[in-house]
Amino acid sequence: MRKGYVVILVVLISILSCTKDQMAPLIELDNKLRSLVTVASPNGKMSFYVLPDENDLVNVPQDPKNQLTAAKVQLGKFMFHDTGLAQDAKKPSGMGTYSCASCHNSDSGFKSGSFQGIADGGIGYGVEGENRVMDTQYEQNELDVQSARPLSLVNVGYVTNTFWNGQFGGGDVNIGTEDVWELRTDTERNALGFEGIETQNFDGLISHRISISKEILEENGYIELFDEVFGDIPEESRYTIETASFAFSAYIRTIVSNRAPFQKWLKGNKQEMSEKSKKGAILFFSKANCSNCHYSENLGSSEFHALGVNDMYQQPSYNTSKEDRRNLGRGGFTGRDRDLHKFKVPGIYNNADGDFFFHGASIKTIEELVDYKNNAVGENPDVSKNRISSKFKPLNLNDEEKSDLVHFLKYGLHDPNLDRYVPEYVPSGNCIPNSDTQSKIDLGCD
Repeated sequence: MRKGYVVILVVLISILSCTKDQMAPLIELDNKLRSLVTVASPNGKMSFYVLPDENDLVNVPQDPKNQLTAAKVQLGKFMFHDTGLAQDAKKPSGMGTYSCASCHNSDSGFKSGSFQGIADGGIGYGVEGENRVMDTQYEQNELDVQSARPLSLVNVGYVTNTFWNGQFGGGDVNIGTEDVWELRTDTERNALGFEGIETQNFDGLISHRISISKEILEENGYIELFDEVFGDIPEESRYTIETASFAFSAYIRTIVSNRAPFQKWLKGNKQEMSEKSKKGAILFFSKANCSNCHYSENLGSSEFHALGVNDMYQQPSYNTSKEDRRNLGRGGFTGRDRDLHKFKVPGIYNNADGDFFFHGASIKTIEELVDYKNNAVGENPDVSKNRISSKFKPLNLNDEEKSDLVHFLKYGLHDPNLDRYVPEYVPSGNCIPNSDTQSKIDLGCD
């Protein structure tokens, strides 16, 4: 019996020794990452990067002029996905077939699953939105498409000035640009004093052919919801694009990736992030210099940089051209030579939930993105070397380091349940997020 006890004791000691040997490097990784995150944090605290629960409306970033309520968020959640409001289509075949979620769907990290997002004039969905194509009953110039890739809405509540060029919202980086607001109809509302999300939605609902009226809302089952949320607004002003935009914006602000492994790690659950992701995160905050630009709460920032990536017109696409001012980035908005070809630093949570990156969608995968940043060689002949950002420099990452960084971007920053931001139904009863014939087949709608 004693011999048996000795054997068991030896085995236990061996297991504990191995466990201790395995734990030491992990603890070292955690300590190193903790130190780097603290240094990168604008306030010197790791908690700066902890995102709030989506239902904690007090701590979700919001416009003081558009206070969040659960009812307002729910209303926006419905309307964002409801094709019943798509009543300003160019062709009869497009009526009631698209929604905001056509180009910002949860399966693709709330951006387009296809190369170029198509709302009105698009058909089909595929599995993750990747098979949305042009309706043959439309001409190209009738499509609602953009010449810059739709940005992700994940954690966009932390973005003060929206769009690739930051043109929406009168505060923060747009203070001092007042002289150009009235030059373009899409930015004149900056003078109203709302933040970027609300300001963009005032224009966006119209430009993306969403119609709001008492008749349309009544037909699609929204009157009681509007009365509940906006009951303090006179009835003659209650059922409008402006009030609807407040609800859309409220919902969008609550799309938070607080269940990503990195978020859990920040909250103390160290085992929730893999060893490879931790190594990648260490690179993100050190040798790879990602946090030099991606340092805000959403791991984006209000900076604009020229990285020399191709524009959308330089590859097969709809309604794009070399003359489109969106190709000029920040400079297309401000008119300043020093801003030409500079684009906003986007948030990067759940970016791996879909292919295609940068404003021109020229980079197809996270692996290609890391290679592009690692090599730091511009691809766009229209962007001269003297305009390339001084922060765009070779990183000298080896293959293993690139693999670790990719793993962190793909998995460490991936909230696995963005479907919680999609309603189970919409008041109109239509298919979500598209209700054209092909989409209904793809999505399994009755």
